[in-house]
Formats: sequence, C-alpha cells, structure tokens
Amino acid sequence: MKRIDYETFVGGLLRQHPHSEAMELAVGGEYEGMGVLQKQLLVSAGLRPEGSLIDVGCGSGRLAKQLRDYLNGPYLGIDVVPALLDHARKEFGKPHWRFERAEGFTLPADDSSADMVCFFSVFTHLRHEESFLYLRDTKRVLKPGGKVVLSFLEFHIPSHWHVFETGVNQGDADVPVNQFLGRDALQAWARHLGFSVEAIHDGDKPHIPLQSPITFSSGRTYTDKGLLGQSVCILVSEG
Repeated sequence: MKRIDYETFVGGLLRQHPHSEAMELAVGGEYEGMGVLQKQLLVSAGLRPEGSLIDVGCGSGRLAKQLRDYLNGPYLGIDVVPALLDHARKEFGKPHWRFERAEGFTLPADDSSADMVCFFSVFTHLRHEESFLYLRDTKRVLKPGGKVVLSFLEFHIPSHWHVFETGVNQGDADVPVNQFLGRDALQAWARHLGFSVEAIHDGDKPHIPLQSPITFSSGRTYTDKGLLGQSVCILVSEG
C-alpha cells in the first residue's frame, strides 16, 4: 500500500483549506474537546502545575492550548512538521516553553529533566522499532518516578478494528499509515526498558475524569468521564 509522510499530508491540507481549519484537521479535528480530554488525562495521571512535560507529536498545539493556563512548569512540544510547530508556538506559546522539530527518535532534553512525557496518536503512525527507540530515550529524560502517557490502537477494540478495515479499503490512498500495537508488546518494552505498567485503559470505555461536560461537534457529550477513542497506557519510570 502507498502511504505518504505526515509533512506531505499536512501540506495537502493547507492547500485545500483555510490555515486555521487545516491546523485543526491536521490533528484529527475536534480541536477543543480532544485537547481538554488530553489535558484532563495528564492531570489525572499526576501532571502538576509546576511539573515539566514533553509533548511528543504536539501538532498544531491542541494540548498546549489547554495547558497554557494550567502548566507553569517547562513544556517542550516536538513534531515533525514545521508548519504545525510554527502555529503552536505563535498561538499558544509561553516565554519559557519550547517547540522543536523532531530529529530521529530522541528527545532534545537533558537526562532526568521531565516529570511526564506524552505520546498522543504518535505510536499509531510509527514502526514498532521506532516507538521502542522513542521510549528508550524517554526513559533517559524522565525523572525517577516520572510517567509516560501514550495512546495506541489495538485489534480487539471494535472501533479500532473499523480503523483497520478502513485502511484496507483505502488501498493506495494518500493517507498516513495506522499502526496497531499489542499490550504484550507494551509490557515487554516496559520490562526491557525499566518501566512499570501503571494502567492500560480500553479505548472504548470512559476513564478520564472531567471537571465539566464536553460536547463535540457531532453532538456526543461526555459528563463525568471521557475517552480519547484510542486505548491509553501509563508507564512509570522505575528510577
């Protein structure tokens, strides 16, 4: 199957849509609602206002927008697409926040410098070896007891199977590849890298505590708890 790189995909969106709309579509739409869900997930996982966060695959700043009035500590947003980074930096940046282009599968951060690293819809577009390399360097930059929050696709979730079927039916369509990841792989990676698995949440079961209801453009509303749609794994660095 033919698949394009993400920068080419975003370039196509920018040619077809107004800039602000393309920036939202580039990260999958539902910009406000999904940003709130991501923020609340990180807060429930232990992100404190004074904490430090590395947001891998930060895109056009969907999460950064929601964290701007919450996170006083350091933030580092990483992405492969300069246009997305420029938008995030311009619209949602703070003086001590950084937005940098991803180079390889390492993080531009010092050893033991981060409290939390998140990967939202990142491992869904990488080869397993590439995801492992990212996690290996994440172990380096996390403080002892620091956490990784990542989302992933898995075959046993019915809505995720639909994503797979859609990819099969698209054939040679110019869309980014979707990669599925088994829980056994995550558990093995954690064991080999020195993480413990704190939690794994099914992608079709609400688990994110909400401070107030969220209504999406589709009309769907979450009240007490929400979900990203992808499954979520939380890892803890064992020091």
